[in-house]
Amino acid sequence: MKIGLRILLGYFLIVGLAAWFLLNVFVAEVKPGVRATLEDTLVDTAELLAGVVAGDLKNGVPALANVEHYARRSIEVKIGGVLKRKLDFRIYITDARGIVVYDSANLALGQDYSRWNDVYLTLQGKYGARSTRSVEGDDRSTVMYVAAPVRDGERIIGALTVAKPIASVQAFVDRSQRKILQRGTLLLVLSLLIGLAVAWWLARALRQLMHYVSEVEAGRKAVPPSLGNNEIGTLARALHAMRTRLEGKEYAEQLMHTLAHELKSPIAAIQGSAELLSEDMPRAEFRHFLDNILSQNARQKQLIDKLLALVRVEQQQGLEAAEPVALDALLRQVAADAASQLRARALNVRLELPDTPLSVRGDALLLRQALGNLLDNAIGFAPAGSQIVLALAAEMAQAVVSVGDSGPGIPAYALDKVFDRFYSLPRPGGSKSTGLGLPFVREVAALHGGTVSVANAGEGGCRAVLRLPLPLVR
Repeated sequence: MKIGLRILLGYFLIVGLAAWFLLNVFVAEVKPGVRATLEDTLVDTAELLAGVVAGDLKNGVPALANVEHYARRSIEVKIGGVLKRKLDFRIYITDARGIVVYDSANLALGQDYSRWNDVYLTLQGKYGARSTRSVEGDDRSTVMYVAAPVRDGERIIGALTVAKPIASVQAFVDRSQRKILQRGTLLLVLSLLIGLAVAWWLARALRQLMHYVSEVEAGRKAVPPSLGNNEIGTLARALHAMRTRLEGKEYAEQLMHTLAHELKSPIAAIQGSAELLSEDMPRAEFRHFLDNILSQNARQKQLIDKLLALVRVEQQQGLEAAEPVALDALLRQVAADAASQLRARALNVRLELPDTPLSVRGDALLLRQALGNLLDNAIGFAPAGSQIVLALAAEMAQAVVSVGDSGPGIPAYALDKVFDRFYSLPRPGGSKSTGLGLPFVREVAALHGGTVSVANAGEGGCRAVLRLPLPLVR
């Protein structure tokens, strides 16, 4: 399971459990809270009315004439968004024996209520209350009864009970629970969206970082992702700094060993020629050894110059300032740069350019040097008087530049080595190149997000192909 999904599931599990717990607590507390408030109101009402009827009950006339008309009144009151259309208090009074002597609803007059908790406990001087269902099994039919003692001084002479159906306040309970659930659900959805956003951002940052690490591990050029000034961005910069230091140290060691090895031959040749020049010899031999010193010195200079150019592109992880580069114009320029070499070997270049100009984003100077190296190789191996084909075409969102010659081609044993640093094949006439041209081209191609390949052509000779991504058309 991907880390982004794990983070999201973990976050949603925590938020979901917390939301479930809070919603259950709120919903579970609403109903008891409303009932407790109702009971408190009934206690006050019962105590108030018990005081009012005490004198009448003492005299044997338990009358609440005004209350008898109470339930018949029609009202229309909106309380907290709930419409109330009827009055639903019920009041009954029992004597000291628990016999109902007054009932505002005329339901239990003369009945013995001494066993009901509200009457039984109140007549004993305790707090008397009960909740009884009018319909068996229907919790919504529950009626709450709260009694208060009717006193003659300190003596309890009866009990007054105020009753109110729970259904009268159930609408408030339902409304509160509905609002809590709606807002809780909204909060949960918002939390999920926030979790998705955070998980997406974190997973995206980690994917970019992992892609960078994978590219580094594969030895490819990679620019560290820009992840801001957060902890992941700091980690990316630290990884890049560590990579730069480690690669720089390893690269310098390899470079010094390779350079020392490659310079041994020209240095030995120069030293041998110089020692021979200290002796008397014919003018022609003297001139031969002097030319050898000059050519070996030129080879050293060319080797160092090309190596420095290669070092620059190998250490460069990305293009600093990419700009549009017209490839057809660049190919004409590269052919013009090699004009003297072409004349010296009686070669000509045939340009094959598309009708529609092709442009890529990149570094014009680096591309010019890379194409120059490919053309230089073709010139070095092409038979005198032959033709080199420099072609440009568009294939699958890529600009394809090919350089083909009709030379001897690449031996089978060398096909997988031509891009190795300092590896070169002898050219016609016995001369060899520095072996740094194709590695330079490969690095320039990588910097531009492209590839380069060199293979034998089916009709003979060799064909080098440089592929560069074309800009997306918007």
